[in-house]
Amino acid sequence: MKKLELQPSSPETQAFRGGQKHAGVLSQNPKAVMNALSSFSHQQQPWISGVLNTACGLVPVVSTEWSSAERRGRLRSRISAFRDRYAVRPGLYAVGAPDSSSDIFVSANYKLSFDILRRSLAGMTGWILVLDTKGINVWCAAGKGTFGTAELAKRVLGLNIAGLVTHSRLILPQLGATGVNAAEVRKKTGFTVRFGPVNAKDIPAYVRAGYRATPAMRTIRFTLADRLVLTPMEVNPALRRFPLAALVILAIFGLQPSGIIFKNAWTGGWPFLVLCLTGLLAGTLVTPAFLPVIPFRSFALKGLAAGAAVIAPLVLMTPLGGASPLLDAAAIVLFPLVASYLALQFTGSTTFTTISGVKKELKFWLPVYIAGIAVSLVLIIIHKLESWGLA
Repeated sequence: MKKLELQPSSPETQAFRGGQKHAGVLSQNPKAVMNALSSFSHQQQPWISGVLNTACGLVPVVSTEWSSAERRGRLRSRISAFRDRYAVRPGLYAVGAPDSSSDIFVSANYKLSFDILRRSLAGMTGWILVLDTKGINVWCAAGKGTFGTAELAKRVLGLNIAGLVTHSRLILPQLGATGVNAAEVRKKTGFTVRFGPVNAKDIPAYVRAGYRATPAMRTIRFTLADRLVLTPMEVNPALRRFPLAALVILAIFGLQPSGIIFKNAWTGGWPFLVLCLTGLLAGTLVTPAFLPVIPFRSFALKGLAAGAAVIAPLVLMTPLGGASPLLDAAAIVLFPLVASYLALQFTGSTTFTTISGVKKELKFWLPVYIAGIAVSLVLIIIHKLESWGLA
């Protein structure tokens, strides 16, 4: 297999990274090389260091080092909606100078998953087969079915992987096991699925041990630090919806027979604003932080317990409550349910549940949330009618 190395100042590199219409000669078909380089470089990918001419066609060679831009990308993907578009093109990639005996490692096309894998392969040679998981990480995509049997078989057959290697091993991350039927993959493609260690950093030791994982490699750890790293993507989307909730709360409390009175909106509504924000944080921050110690298996129940634990004392023991028994009851019903709903969203970030478990929870809890909102609104309406002298 012949490789074109891309040096930082070479014309080939400038063509490769800038998408220009010229490139160095790699094979008997310079035009094909030019087209491939142009297609690889349309998003300026500095982590691609060259191209291999293989039985499967031209394959980009990736670096095992992270640039400063990729470190920034990792941070941005943790704290913002940038994560939703942080993806690489599905297909085949090479690490080092792999040959027909080199292992094939399978990854999601979420860029951070791909980056962690290629960095873990430093000093090794191999192939990386990237599945189209719609930019979602391995364990979430496995739960959704995009890191699954059909997609894996499609890529193996479509790329003619059998013509690339002389073995029949596919090494998949253990967290993708829920989405892949190994027997079905074998039947469709002739390749044997081996589930590697939980953490990509253990791959070199796993390979050296003859593809045997130690108990430690099979153990899933979801520590406090692991959970807190994920919370910004729970907190931020919820905070973006908070202004709308605040507007509704202020409108309800400002509503009078003569119209909306802004003074009444603030004096009556500020406790509910604080309680709403507290419920939001209970579901998106407190529940993930204390996930293992909060009773119940259900994430919705965990969130409900966390919400009740912080909302009830605030309503019953601080100036946030006491204005009216009806309002106190409405707050104690409504805001723990807000925490419960938001905590349920965290299931997609954990290894604790499966897609069937999430669907089962949603089927049960959505009517509960709707009923809770209805009860709270009725209590607030009765309070408003009493304050107007109409009840």
